Amino acid sequence: MRTLNMRWLVAAAAAAACNRTPAPPAFQPVANMKQLMAAIVEPAADGYWDAVGSTDDAKGTTYFAPRNDEEWTELRNYAYAIAESGNLMMMAPRARDQADWMTMSQGLIAAGRRALAAAEAKDTVGVFNAGAEVYDACTKCHAVYLVGTAKPAMNR
Repeated sequence: MRTLNMRWLVAAAAAAACNRTPAPPAFQPVANMKQLMAAIVEPAADGYWDAVGSTDDAKGTTYFAPRNDEEWTELRNYAYAIAESGNLMMMAPRARDQADWMTMSQGLIAAGRRALAAAEAKDTVGVFNAGAEVYDACTKCHAVYLVGTAKPAMNR
């Protein structure tokens, strides 16, 4: 009886070993941090910030926002890019450290999620407010990690 149980255990272990799925491939970042910012983060943030607001001129105040489903979809896609960029920033070799960098990257993800929710709800006030949160997440990180290289626009 003991031999039969041992044979069954060996057969079950062998079958389990044969059914293992291979390990997923390791991440393979293509862009460095500067390239990620220039190619993905900045265009997405600029697109998001430029989607809702107002301008004042001699004729008065003109408000603007997405006018159709296509423009709302474009805005939503900018929010996705912003949120996912936080994940990309946490990947080696882009991550600068495991403390503040990770916290600030997660802050960008959280702001991006709120930006996404506002865009999906087609909430112009929510988009405007979420844009401010994205800006805040960006400038906090830049103030720590780009000291002497770039300054937030409000400090220029």
